[in-house]
Amino acid sequence: MDNFQKEIDERANLALSNKFELLLFRLGSDRVKGKSELFGINVFKLREIVPMPQITKAAGMHSPLLGMASIRGQFIPVIDLPAVTGCKPETGLNLLLVTEYARSTQAFAVESVENIVRLDWNQVHTAEAGLGGHNITSIARLEGEHQDNQLAMVLDVEQILYDIIPSVRGSEPEAQSQRHFRVHPGAVAIVAEDSRVARQLLEQGLKSMGIPAIMHNTGLEAWHKIHQISQEAAAAGVPLHHKIALVLTDLEMPEMDGFTLTRNIKRDPQLRQLPVVIHSSLSGSANEDHVRKVGADGYVAKFEINELSSVIQQVLDRVG
Repeated sequence: MDNFQKEIDERANLALSNKFELLLFRLGSDRVKGKSELFGINVFKLREIVPMPQITKAAGMHSPLLGMASIRGQFIPVIDLPAVTGCKPETGLNLLLVTEYARSTQAFAVESVENIVRLDWNQVHTAEAGLGGHNITSIARLEGEHQDNQLAMVLDVEQILYDIIPSVRGSEPEAQSQRHFRVHPGAVAIVAEDSRVARQLLEQGLKSMGIPAIMHNTGLEAWHKIHQISQEAAAAGVPLHHKIALVLTDLEMPEMDGFTLTRNIKRDPQLRQLPVVIHSSLSGSANEDHVRKVGADGYVAKFEINELSSVIQQVLDRVG
């Protein structure tokens, strides 16, 4: 029992040390390359893995939606993940990965599951250069005697669900004319987000609030930019909030995750007054507890842009 609790504690604390666990699975042969690729998804998004159940297909439902499945009394949509990624299963769709994404639950059909590996986020690199395609957010470098320096493609779950399931897209931005955001003229929001669709939505949302944004694909890129602007502000003899209004960060990101970025900011005497809001699809009490531990000023689930607007207003009023 003690060992079991220790394992739970270790897994919960990974997020505070720039580490995470990646579930590795296969989807079959790539229709273009003709070989089986290794894919991955953050274990924090995974609720459970179950054998393929009976699928009920509703009228008007089409690929890559397979239908609905009853999992522990809950009907959830099932997505044909090989169809999304351009793969052809060799032995069929055998398992469902049941995931929790922000405030929704869905299942991804896969061919097989390999194992779970523990990685540092600096082993994960952005796929923006064109590797992996539209639905891949990053590439993980697997090391160790059993991994042979393989690469695993980390799925952009946000993009996949946004494209397929309208209900996860959140509400349309409301007019912000009734809100007043305490932002110094010329100050910007520093945004760290590795998902393409999430960056687009955040940029649009911040624009509707009248807050200019500088977008970054990784936490490390955002960290470097914050330091650069901090040095510029110090050289010009102006307060940092005249240059940076707030930092808005995802949690899961290549090179440096949002927990580490937030903790670095809050531990730096020159930066600790910067407001930090975390915007993430990772929900649950454990993650919200981590948010408090690293000192973030606010937390919002994706893609609730109107809730994000309200939290940003509250945070800026509180620190203003």
